Amino acid sequence: MKKSYLTIVARILVKEEHRAFVKAELLKLLDVTRAEEGNISYDLHQDNENPNFFIFHEKWVNRELWQKHMGNKYLAHYLKVTEGKVDEFILNEMTETVN
Repeated sequence: MKKSYLTIVARILVKEEHRAFVKAELLKLLDVTRAEEGNISYDLHQDNENPNFFIFHEKWVNRELWQKHMGNKYLAHYLKVTEGKVDEFILNEMTETVN
């Protein structure tokens, strides 16, 4: 039986005048998150037609370890320094469909 993992899709729409700053802050999250217990993948994408639109595609062993990630100090720092610079943040918790 195939093991199912938690997939997170975080959609971030940045205010255009803050795009470079927020992108730099998002990039800072990559290596530290990839090193976390329970992280399988953590990838940042930027839309080709709307450079203000970013997506994190994440895969975690389970929800508990993802929740631990959500409480980390570097994520709290990101939220603090980007406050007011993001127009929209939508997060989806998903489970991979298994045949």
